[in-house]
Amino acid sequence: MMFSRFFRLPSYDMAIDLGTVNTVVYVRDKGIVLNEPSVVALETRNGVRRVKAVGSDAKLMMGKTPANIQTLRPLRDGVIADIDVAEQMIKHFIDKAHGGRSRLPRRPVIAICVPSGSTSVERRAIRDAATNAGASKVWLVEEPMAAAIGAGLPVTEPIGAMVVDIGGGTTEVAVLSLRGLAYSTSVRVGGDRLDDAITAAIRRKHNLMIGEATAERIKLQIGSALLPRGAGTTIRVKGRDLVGGVPKEIEISEAEVAEAIAEQVSQIIGTVRMALEHTAPELAADIVDRGIVMTGGGALLRRVDEALSQSTGLPVVVADNALICVAMGAGRALEDPDYQGVLTEA
Repeated sequence: MMFSRFFRLPSYDMAIDLGTVNTVVYVRDKGIVLNEPSVVALETRNGVRRVKAVGSDAKLMMGKTPANIQTLRPLRDGVIADIDVAEQMIKHFIDKAHGGRSRLPRRPVIAICVPSGSTSVERRAIRDAATNAGASKVWLVEEPMAAAIGAGLPVTEPIGAMVVDIGGGTTEVAVLSLRGLAYSTSVRVGGDRLDDAITAAIRRKHNLMIGEATAERIKLQIGSALLPRGAGTTIRVKGRDLVGGVPKEIEISEAEVAEAIAEQVSQIIGTVRMALEHTAPELAADIVDRGIVMTGGGALLRRVDEALSQSTGLPVVVADNALICVAMGAGRALEDPDYQGVLTEA
C-alpha cells in the first residue's frame, strides 16, 4: 500500500505551515528545523528579476529597499497570491531545512497546511508551487486539524474539541471529532488586519505614517484585546509626519491600540460564536467540559483568551508553542499512521 511505503521512507519528508507571515518547516524525525518570515526580496537587473534574499534576511529589507529591489510576501490571507515567488520561497526553505540541495538524495514528500475555507483553485496553486519546488508528492492537511493535533487535542477519539487558530491572514475555527472537522469556518482576519488597523488609527489620529514592521512591533509590545483601565502602558513610535513631511516621534498608549483593533477582535469572536451555534449538542457538551484551545501567532495577543472567554462563557486556553502548533501537527500526521486519515491528496 502507498501509505505503508510512505511511512518507511527515510527522514527527508517534511511538513510545511506555509503562513502569510511566517513559514514553519518540520522535518520527519527531526522536528521543527526552520521558522522564518514569508518574505522574498527580488532584485531587477537589465529587466530580469532574481531572488536576492528570502526569509529573515528579506524581512530586514522591508520598507528600506532602493528602486531596483522589491520585497514581497507571496501569500495573502493564507493563500498564494504570487505563485512564481511562492515557488522560489518554498524551494529556498526546502533546501535550507536540509542544509542545501546536495544533502537531498531524493525529492521529499511534503505535507502542506491549507486554510479550511480555501478553494480548489487555491489548493491547486499550493500543490503546483510545492511540486515545482521539488516535492515528489504533496499532501494537504487542513490548518485547524493540524493545529488541534499539534496542541495535543484528542482528534482521533469520539470527543468534541474546539480549536481557534489565529494566523497572519486568516482565523480558522473548527470543531473536531474522529479525525474529521464536524464544523469549520474561517474569516480572513488575522495578524495582518490588526497591523493595518493600527497603522490606519495612528495615521488618522496623529497624522503619522508608520511602516509594517513598526505596526507589528506596536501590536507585539502593547497590543491588547481588551481595553485597559486608563491609558495603560505606552511606547515611543517613529514615522513620517504627514503634515510637515519630516520624521517624527510620538507616544502611543495601550488604550489607543486596543481601540484601533477592537473591530477585528470582535470579528474573530463573532466567528467563534457562530461556530458554537452550529455545533451539534453532544459535541457542544464536550466543549463545555474541555473549553476552547487557541493556537497561532494571533493567540499571543494579550488578553485575547480573556476576551473570548468573557464572550462565550467557556474556559479558553492558549496552547503551548502556539506559533508552531500547525507545523507540529502536520509533522505528526506525516509520521504517525494513526493520523494518516487527515492527509488528503492535493
